[in-house]
Amino acid sequence: MSEPTILTQIDNQGIATLTMNRPEVHNAFDDLLIADLTAELKNLASDERVRVVLLTGSGKSFSAGADLNWMRRMADYTREENLRDALGLAELMQTLNGLAKPTIALVQGAAYGGGVGLVACCDMAIATRRASFCLSEVKLGLFPAVISPYVIAAIGARACRRYFLSAEVFDCAKAQRLGLLHEVVEDDAALQSRGQDLAKTLLKNGPASMAGAKQLIAVVSGRPVGPELISDTAARIANQRASAEGREGVSAFLEKRTPGWVKP
Repeated sequence: MSEPTILTQIDNQGIATLTMNRPEVHNAFDDLLIADLTAELKNLASDERVRVVLLTGSGKSFSAGADLNWMRRMADYTREENLRDALGLAELMQTLNGLAKPTIALVQGAAYGGGVGLVACCDMAIATRRASFCLSEVKLGLFPAVISPYVIAAIGARACRRYFLSAEVFDCAKAQRLGLLHEVVEDDAALQSRGQDLAKTLLKNGPASMAGAKQLIAVVSGRPVGPELISDTAARIANQRASAEGREGVSAFLEKRTPGWVKP
């Protein structure tokens, strides 16, 4: 029996660790990994136990892009088959990017192609000093179409005009300067420790409030400030203030006690 492509662990605090488990091919994408990862993210989205999701890879690499055998199959695909295939990857990226729960990428090694897309889709990203990144598609006569909305949002159009076109490998320091990474740590042990620390910080915050904050960013980003946006944002905070979580959070603050969503 073959090893599962995805491993999931959920601890008693509600921290889920989702691990891509194809170390022999550096967690490269194929249609099975894409489908399994999408399905598992949807499972975690609907699991009320889960408060935070950590995404990482087993072995030396986070994800090295497209699997060679998958690419060989793609070479014979029709245009319609390629479209279905691309839409599968698009669904994965959209599912991760839109997950209502906080997501943290833990990047222990190379993240190439679609691996960069996964990092960009997570709310927070931490990497070790040996991590490296590459948007390598143009070397294959392709371009990073499906992941482009998320990578452009993460590092900006100007940086993408270089790295989409050059397919240069860049290191963790460059990735942090570009905005793809939030933090860099020394090694794998520090990566896991820092990921857990950040996840525990997130557990102190209101779950619905964090989901609302993620949605707020998506709705507000890039829109001009005007009557429609002002009305929208005012309605959102009014709704949250009047919600059970909003009332509990304010009451807990005023009463100098821990809010009910924090486990003892």
